[in-house]
Amino acid sequence: MGAAFSAHSAEAPDPAVLEQGKELFLTKAVPACAVCHTLADAGSEGAIGPDLDELKPDMAAVKKALHEGVGVMPSFAASLSEAEMDAVAAYVVHATGGTQ
Repeated sequence: MGAAFSAHSAEAPDPAVLEQGKELFLTKAVPACAVCHTLADAGSEGAIGPDLDELKPDMAAVKKALHEGVGVMPSFAASLSEAEMDAVAAYVVHATGGTQ
């Protein structure tokens, strides 16, 4: 296996991916995740969706929500690329201490 699959990589995502995920979370996704969700790392205090700091979702849960939508949350499958959804998921999981 290459270095990209080391245990260190799984624990510490690429800072560029995390930054992209944060930008998407704050402003670049439409609607922006920060409008509806509370996430301390992003400084967001949305009250429509769940408080992500309390929920601590894992990668699979974030990706599923982005793909399919949940409740009033729309699907982002048509507006974000797979890489962008991966970046948002990595950022949310990293920021909340959720599991990969």
